[in-house]
Amino acid sequence: MAKDNKAFGQGMPEIAAYAESVFNPIDPVLDFVRRKSAEGELPAIQVGPMDGLHLEILSRLLNPRRVIEVGTLGGYSAICLARGMVSGGVIHTFEKNEKHAALASANIAWAKEQGEFRGVEVTVHVGAAIDMLPKVEPEGPFDLVFIDADKPGYPDYLDWAAKTLRVGGAVLGDNTFAWGQVHRTAELAGNELKMVGSLDRFNRELAAHPRFRSTILPTAEGLTVGVKVR
Repeated sequence: MAKDNKAFGQGMPEIAAYAESVFNPIDPVLDFVRRKSAEGELPAIQVGPMDGLHLEILSRLLNPRRVIEVGTLGGYSAICLARGMVSGGVIHTFEKNEKHAALASANIAWAKEQGEFRGVEVTVHVGAAIDMLPKVEPEGPFDLVFIDADKPGYPDYLDWAAKTLRVGGAVLGDNTFAWGQVHRTAELAGNELKMVGSLDRFNRELAAHPRFRSTILPTAEGLTVGVKVR
């Protein structure tokens, strides 16, 4: 029987197992990339299988031509985003760690050889995104900005997205439940407050932004989505 007041999201492992069994988020290409990332000893912080599927579906809905990704890691999420793009599209993805960027470039090149991208070009930039974004800004306006790195920088990346996205474009921010701590900023201090507080600020600024209509999707990590409406 349906409840009158449904909870926001589901914390049941049985529901998570059901979703993965029905929607089959991992295919041979993504499984290869995940295994290569593990073999390369990348930190196990890339998007989960269902989160990757969410990114692909959102990208397919937007059908973007110009995409920005902050935080490449092993290239998993870039591949998911590229699957939904129009032929001739371009992703600029930014990774601060040289080792991670090299592995991501190899994974993306391999995925492209499998016929994944329909003419989409993925450029991996090595360095701090906040310093390098101005270099690609002339290629805008952009259709999609996905933020998944440098948590204290989230509010700055939102400011950049608000300036460079087209009307109808979207900004996505991952990890915006802040590992289940986003509601506890008044109780935190030090680096923990810096990390969690930045994600809380990102959520609140996007929710109140006059140029966006936004929500937060109740994934395990929280995925905040804003569409630029003016």
